[in-house]
Parts: sequence; structure tokens; C-alpha cells
Amino acid sequence: MNQSYGQRLIRDFRKNKSIYFLAIPIVLFYLIFHYKTMYGAVIAFYNYRPAKGISGSAFVGLDHFVSYFTGPFFWRTLKNTLAISLLSLLFGFPAPILLALLLNEVGSRHFKKTVQTITYLPHFVSSVVICGMLTSFCLSTGLFNDIIALFGGQRVSLLQGTRYYRAIYIASDIWQTVGWSSILYLAALSGVDRNLYEAAQLDGANKWQQVWSITVPGITPTIMIQLILQIGSLMSVGYEKTLLIYNPTNYEVSDIISTYNYRMGLELGDWSYATAIGLFNSVVNCILLVISNKLSKKYTESSLW
Repeated sequence: MNQSYGQRLIRDFRKNKSIYFLAIPIVLFYLIFHYKTMYGAVIAFYNYRPAKGISGSAFVGLDHFVSYFTGPFFWRTLKNTLAISLLSLLFGFPAPILLALLLNEVGSRHFKKTVQTITYLPHFVSSVVICGMLTSFCLSTGLFNDIIALFGGQRVSLLQGTRYYRAIYIASDIWQTVGWSSILYLAALSGVDRNLYEAAQLDGANKWQQVWSITVPGITPTIMIQLILQIGSLMSVGYEKTLLIYNPTNYEVSDIISTYNYRMGLELGDWSYATAIGLFNSVVNCILLVISNKLSKKYTESSLW
């Protein structure tokens, strides 16, 4: 059996030699920067000191994990991470799907291209610029408050305090990513057989029935794959944007695992403790990925593996 497999592999290599050579840089990149560095995760079980190295540092077992789980910031960071991730999943995940479905029904090619261009643009703007604009607009003298005041509302600094932070974070995230994320669904929609629509029209199906019975099932595999990937990164809320817009007045709802990890590792230099937090995060994400993939395979027959 092994010999047969080896022979097939050799034949395939001879046939597609150029493709194998082209793949070498990509394989090396992942081996060096993604797999080799995984060895460093063992410092989560040591009281790591750079001068002593891993082997010379004291082994402490699960002490760093226990310190985090029993510490004052565990529940706050976990709650905030899950809250932002679930809200993003609830409101952010359907947004590009809805945009793609709407654009797919637009008859004017010029209007469709214009809308696509406008919605794509925020993706290419730096997060630093986006967050700078957001901070400026949320000031009591900023654009958002000018609009609120125009309709008779009271001016308030929107990022000061806990009331509006999550809504601003989610809304700005949707605005920045909805256009770019819709490209994948538009590509999937282009593969739906147009003859199905003609047959449905002959059967008397209206536009809504065509979308629900033909369009959505046609892109369901793509939707499920994207959903699995998003669930698999549920604990990995990006710390860059949070670092740029949060402040001490809204830590109670904005401080997430990633930002806490950043402060512990890079600001305070507690690398072992920070690695333990990151390892916990990765393990939870891996478990969520496996569970979501298994459920998707069972109920929709779409899965990553």
C-alpha cells in the first residue's frame, strides 16, 4: 500500500515538477514562520527568562494559566471578547451576504460597479486612519454629534464611557469590511445556473421565492465555509483597532483578551504569562473550529475537511 502511494507520488512529481517547485517558497514560509515558532509556546509552562533560555528557566507547570483564570481580569476580558465576537457574528457576518444578494439583483451595470467601488474603498484605508477618523467623529464637537444636534439631541463624547462603545466598534467594522467581504459571495453567485431562474419564472415564482429557493442554496457551501472560519476565530478579536480607540473610561466593555495579552507581554514583559493567555485562546479557537466543522458537515454537508 505504501509502495503504491509512493509510486503515485513520484509520478505526480514528475508530471507536475514545476508546480512543486513553485510551492517550495510557500511551504518554507509556513514551516519557518508558523510551525517552527510554535515551539516557543512551551514558555507558557516556564518562568521564562531570556538570559537563561527555555531550558535554563524554572518549570512552573500550569501556574500561569491558574493565575490568569483566578485573576481579576479573566472574566472581564472573556466576557468582552465573546460579546464583541458574537455581536460581530450576528450583525457583521450577514452584512456582506445581503450586500451581494442585493447587488446581484441590480440591473444597471454602472450603478452596480459604483456601489461596489464605494463599499470596497474602506478596506484599503489603514486601520490607524480609520480609528483616527472614528475618534475625531465621536468627540462632543465631532461629526456624529453634529448630526445628533441637528435632530435636537444632546452632544456627548461617544467613546467616553461604556454606553456606545460596542455599537460604534461593530458598526465601524461592518462599514470597513462589508464591501470587500462581499466579493467572495458575488463570485459564488456568478456560478449559480441561470437556467434555474428561467425555470422558476415559468413555474410562477416571484423574485423573493427565486432568491430563497435558488440563490441562497446556491451559495450555501460558501456561506458555511466562511461561518466555520469565523467561529474558529471567535476568540481572536483584533487588538489593533481596540488599542487605537479604547480608553480607561470604557475598559469595562472594551478590554479584550488580545489587548490584555498585549499589555502583559509587550508592555510589562511577562512573556510566559502572555504566552499562556495566547495558548488558551488558540486552544479554544481550535475546539470551536472542530465543533463547528463537524456540525456543518453533519447538517449541511459542507466542511473544511
